[in-house]
Amino acid sequence: MELTERFMNYCRIDTESDPNTHVTPSTAKQYDLAKLLVKELKELGVDDAYVNDKCVVYGHLESNCGSPKRIGFVSHMDTSDQMSGKDCKPRIIKEYDGKDIVLNEEQGIVLSPKQFPNLLDNTGKDLIVTDGTTLLGGDDKAGIAEIMDMLQYLHEHPEYKHCSISIAFTPDEEIGEGADNFDLKEFNADYAYTVDGEEAADVEYENFNAAGARVRVNGLSIHPGSAKDKMINASLVAMEFNALLPEKERPEHTEGYEGFNHLIGINGEVDSCLMEYIIRNHDRKILERQKEDFRKAAAVINEKYGLKTVELEIEDSYSNMRELIEPHIEIVNDAKAIIDSLGLKAKSTAIRGGTDGAVITYKGLPCPNLGTGTRNCHGRYEYVVIDEMKIIVELLKRLVAAD
Repeated sequence: MELTERFMNYCRIDTESDPNTHVTPSTAKQYDLAKLLVKELKELGVDDAYVNDKCVVYGHLESNCGSPKRIGFVSHMDTSDQMSGKDCKPRIIKEYDGKDIVLNEEQGIVLSPKQFPNLLDNTGKDLIVTDGTTLLGGDDKAGIAEIMDMLQYLHEHPEYKHCSISIAFTPDEEIGEGADNFDLKEFNADYAYTVDGEEAADVEYENFNAAGARVRVNGLSIHPGSAKDKMINASLVAMEFNALLPEKERPEHTEGYEGFNHLIGINGEVDSCLMEYIIRNHDRKILERQKEDFRKAAAVINEKYGLKTVELEIEDSYSNMRELIEPHIEIVNDAKAIIDSLGLKAKSTAIRGGTDGAVITYKGLPCPNLGTGTRNCHGRYEYVVIDEMKIIVELLKRLVAAD
C-alpha cells in the first residue's frame, strides 16, 4: 500500500479521545484503528503483533542479520478532542502553488498563507488537507503511517539488513494518558523514538512540565427580581477568577521557552461553573509558581465570597525529559546526522506540548521525538507535507539499518 493511501485510510477512522470518561481507553472506537493496525502488522511480517486490554498495540520484528541493537518506535492512535475527526475527508493538493487553498467552498473555509505564513515554505510540494469541517489526524496518524511504510519496505526488501525493531501504538496521548500503561518489558527496546512531531528536520528531546487544573465555582442562584446582595453568579465569578491570572501567560502571548496557563473549557450557569486549564512550563520552578497563582486566585475569591466558592484541584501530568535524555544524547545526534544527510538541516527545539516519549523516558527508556510532516495540529487547518512524510520514512529506514 502506498504511503499517502495508508495515511488517508487511517484519517477516515474516528479515534478521538475523551478526557471525561475516566476509563482506558477513553473511547472504545480507538480499538477500530488498533485492530486494523494489528492486521496490517501481521501482513508485514510482524507475526507477534497484538492489542492488549488497554488498547496498546505491540509488535516486534527481529533482526535479519544478527544485529544486537534493538530500537523502538512509538506513535499514538487517538486524535485531539479539541475538534472532531469524525467523517474526515482528506484530499491531496498536488504541487501547492502558494495561493489560498479553499477547503470548503460552501462554508467559506480557506487555508491561507496570510493566516499561516509557513504554508509558503511548502510551495511546490504535495500536501494533504481536510474539507475544513474536521481535523485531519496527522497528529499522530502520519507517524503511524510512516512507521508502517518503513516496515512495508523491510518486508518487500529482505536483502536490507536491519536491527531488531519494537513497535507500539498507544491510545489517549492527547489527554495525557497515552503511556500510563506502557510496558517497557513487553516493548523490549534499548532505546526508542516517538514519531509524533511536526517538521521532518526536528529531533526533540525537551518538553513542557505539565499540570492540569479544575476550578469549580459554586454560586448561589436566586430569582433575579430579589437577588440584590444575595445572588452569587458562578459564571461571572469564574470570569473574575480567570482575570486574576497573569494575562501575558496565556498561550496567545507566549512562544519558545515561555510557559502558559490555557483555559481549555468552561461550562457554567448561575449556580455552578467548571473551568479546566492546562498549565505548562519548561522550567519546573516557574511551573510551581504558576500553580501557586491558581491557589492565590482561589484564596482571593473565597475571601470575597465565602469559603468553598472556589474548589481547586491541581494535578501534575508529565515532566521535561531533557535531563534524562542528555546522558544518551548520541541517539539524538544519530537521528540529526541522518536528517542532515537527507538534505535538511536538523534542529532540536523545545516541544511546546507533551509526548508519550516524555513518560516513556521517565519510565526508564530514553525516547526523543521525531517529526511527522504535520502542521497546524488539532484543528480544521491541519495539513501534512507528503514530501516530508517520505523523508521521515527514509530516516526510519536508516535508523534501523544494521551497523
